[in-house]
Amino acid sequence: MPNARPVPTVRRRRLGEALRQFRIQAGPGAKGLTLEEAVEEVIRRDKQAGGDGGTWAPSKLSRIETAKARIRPAEVTQLLTAYGLDAKQDDGIFTALEGLAKHASQQGWWQTYRGVVSPAYADYISLESDAEGIRIWSPQLIPGLLQTAAYARETITVNATTRTPEEVVALAEVRMARQAVLSRPERPLKLRAIIDERVLHQRVATRPTLMRDQLRRLLDAADLPNVTLQIMPLTSSLHPGTSGGFSLVGFPDPMPDVVLLENLVGASYVEADGEARIYADAFEQVVASALPSDMSLALITRILEEGNGK
Repeated sequence: MPNARPVPTVRRRRLGEALRQFRIQAGPGAKGLTLEEAVEEVIRRDKQAGGDGGTWAPSKLSRIETAKARIRPAEVTQLLTAYGLDAKQDDGIFTALEGLAKHASQQGWWQTYRGVVSPAYADYISLESDAEGIRIWSPQLIPGLLQTAAYARETITVNATTRTPEEVVALAEVRMARQAVLSRPERPLKLRAIIDERVLHQRVATRPTLMRDQLRRLLDAADLPNVTLQIMPLTSSLHPGTSGGFSLVGFPDPMPDVVLLENLVGASYVEADGEARIYADAFEQVVASALPSDMSLALITRILEEGNGK
C-alpha cells in the first residue's frame, strides 16, 4: 500500500528547537523566558507597532516549539525580535529560520516516488537537500551519495527484503537523484565520507564487474572539490566508530547538526544538540584513525589495479 503523503516534520522540529533555544537564552537563569513571558513580550511589541497582538498564546508557542503547528515567516521574525535579536546584526539567523518556516511544508522532487519513499526517508532527503555538509562513517556499505546505480540496486535488494523488483528499481532511482546535491550550481553539498576497507573487498558473484565500476565511481567522486574520501584500513586501531555507522548532517548557523542512525527497520534521528556533539567528537576520532585522503585514494587505486574489484 502506498505511503501517505509525507510531511517534512524534521524541518519543523529543527525550527521549533531553534526557537526554543533562543527563548531560553532570552531570559535570566537556566530556564530563560517562560512560554507565558515570551508571548506577553510578542504581544506587547505587536501592539506598540499598531497591531492587535494577533493569535499568540502560550499553547500556540508550545505547539510551534514541539513541531505540532506551523509558523509563518513573519511570526518567526516576531519571536526572534521579542527574544532580543536584531534583524540587521543577526540577519543570518533571521534568514535561516524564516527560510525554514517558509519551506517547512514544501514537498520536493521525491514526492514523485511517494509510493515507495517512506515518510522517514522523505524526511531525510529533505534534510539532505537543506544541508551545508554531511559527514559519514560507513563501516558496511558505500554511502548512497557515492554509489553506482548497479551497486544501489544490489544493496537495496539485500536490505529491503519486502520490496518488489519494481520498488527496488524506483528506490535506486531515488538514490541516484539524491546525488545531484554534490554538483548543484549553488552551494554544492560538502561531503566527507569514511569507508571501512572491508567494504572495498565485497563481492557480488552474479555481477563480477560491479565493484570494479563502484571503485572507479569513488575515484571520480573524489575529484570533486567538495568531496573528501578516507578509508579506514584493516590495520586501524580501535575507535568510537566500532559501535556502528552514522551520518552527521550539518547546516549553516544557527541550526545544529542532526545525526542519522539507520537499521533494517528504518532510521532514527539524534537532534538534541548535546547528543549530536557526542557524535561529532566521535567522528573526529574516526577521522584520526583513518588513512589520509591521498593514501586512501592510492589504496582504492591499488585494489582496482590488482583486480580485487572485478
